[in-house]
Amino acid sequence: MYKSLADFIAKLEGAGELIRISTPVSSELEIAEITDRMVKSEGGGKALLFDNTDKGFPVLTNLYGSERRMAMALGVEQLSDISERFNALIGTVTSPKENIVDKLRLLPLLGEASQWFPRKKKGRGACQQVILEGEAANLSLLPILKCWPHDGGRFVTLPMVHTTDPERGIRNVGMYRMQVFDDYTTGMHWHRHKTGARHYEGYKAKGERMPVSVAIGGDPVYAYSATAPVPDGIDEFLLAGLLRGKAVKLVKCITNDIYVPEDCDFVIEGYVDPAEEKVLEGDFGDHTGFYSLTDYYPKFHITAITHRKDAVYPATIVGIPPQEDAYIAMATERIFLAPIRLVMQPEVEDMFMPSAGTQHNITIISMRQLYERQASKVALGLWGAGQMMFNKYLLLTPASTDVRSEEEMAWLMRNCNLRTSLIRSEGIYDVLDHATATCGYGGKVALDLTNVEERKESILFDNSSLPEGIVANTTLLDKWGTLLLFADNDIEIDAEEIAKATNCNFVAIFDNRAKDMTANELLWLGAANTEPARDIKLYGSTLIIDARAKRPNAEEENPSRWPNVVTADEATIRLVDSRWNEYGIGEFIQSPSERYRALKLSEGAQWNK
Repeated sequence: MYKSLADFIAKLEGAGELIRISTPVSSELEIAEITDRMVKSEGGGKALLFDNTDKGFPVLTNLYGSERRMAMALGVEQLSDISERFNALIGTVTSPKENIVDKLRLLPLLGEASQWFPRKKKGRGACQQVILEGEAANLSLLPILKCWPHDGGRFVTLPMVHTTDPERGIRNVGMYRMQVFDDYTTGMHWHRHKTGARHYEGYKAKGERMPVSVAIGGDPVYAYSATAPVPDGIDEFLLAGLLRGKAVKLVKCITNDIYVPEDCDFVIEGYVDPAEEKVLEGDFGDHTGFYSLTDYYPKFHITAITHRKDAVYPATIVGIPPQEDAYIAMATERIFLAPIRLVMQPEVEDMFMPSAGTQHNITIISMRQLYERQASKVALGLWGAGQMMFNKYLLLTPASTDVRSEEEMAWLMRNCNLRTSLIRSEGIYDVLDHATATCGYGGKVALDLTNVEERKESILFDNSSLPEGIVANTTLLDKWGTLLLFADNDIEIDAEEIAKATNCNFVAIFDNRAKDMTANELLWLGAANTEPARDIKLYGSTLIIDARAKRPNAEEENPSRWPNVVTADEATIRLVDSRWNEYGIGEFIQSPSERYRALKLSEGAQWNK
């Protein structure tokens, strides 16, 4: 694998997967806007290395932003190689061992596995070539990005946050964004469901400060492992060692007892004091495509910053999909499919999380069905397992289905019988979900598409039944069995009457602002803006989905706040437009924000009504 982030950069450049930008650029908004244009270009574009930033250190963005670069980061030719490797590994371990010869065949595997465990190294690492303590440990030295105009400030977006269980001493490495408050403190955005938050509560109960160290950079497999849905108590660096084929070497930090990868680019050391009042953090343009609004989180105090002499600062941009995290999700689909089969649901054949679902909202599963209504068992089991508990919409298809095929999925959706295929439940949400009135909790819907038979009749719709002010779009009607309606947010719609006017399976109602969006963009918007228990009603065999923005506080079941979509401001768009030829990126790419600004409900991070 890679000796350093610089080694990975060299491999990207040699493969034609990186563009160097030597013209001076600002870490406030400009780098993010350039990156957003690149990641949304065909195939995810190229990785970008900004050599001449306003803070001295180079900035690397979009490093994981294509299927090829994601595979390169994990040391394989293509992501499917990872599935094959994990399937073979788990198959070898779990297969019956009938005699001593079969058991002896495991010995080479055990020897190989011993090389995956992280190892502590004496002395200092490359990440400690430069040591800054006290007042010298100043965050203003780093090119930390401000990505979107209504962000609360600059945010560290690829931090590997190291904490330990105060009772058992077990390490956790998570990725939690960090808002810079001043030169020596940041927010620590660990959600209530995350391991970092559990460690925090443990230190709070003991009345002790919580040591925290944040690594940035190094072998790109480290950051991936920090995002991966590894079970609590399993070391993320064990996964990193397995993926890279060799142990992660760790060194002790300068001002606390936490160990970090010795080949990282930067390490920010410090502590969180649980006795200290939490502080207001946000807003932040998030991976949901909307701003996550202000809330209270712990404060991280910095005691030291160390870095390599040749350090490069990696950062990711999140916002309206597709973004870099879509390709990270691709790797997760491949890596964790085999463990899902082994531990949770052996009937699962394949899994796909479309980028429009921003990881948690939409998952498509193919499964082997051995008995009637087995899909219900699979759905409820997955909703209670690990990070799948955050899923909102789940589609369950036959084992033979290519879950990534638009044609096959369209056929299933058009022909399904919603009277028998709809599965409802309630459960845990990601706290970033803005559509639910109860933070972190809401309705869930699954569709059992395992026994679909072709419908022979044509799909009809009586356009004359629509009230004034509602516009119909029938482009998805025949192929997907879906009618699109566009209406002002304030128009009251009699969903039952709409259902009577058509024999299609799905009617999705959007704000008029969304009328020029593509089908994939509407899928993202619909999944994000709905809470199934409130917004999805079945009338006969037609499912009515109200995907419009919900007026804050209009009813008790609506959220108290509603965020705006994430877009660049006019000044930043014009700046990047005017400087495009200076960057040397190639053919001009229009700002994606130009079209998405039509979705804004007001100025600012949230809907001000």
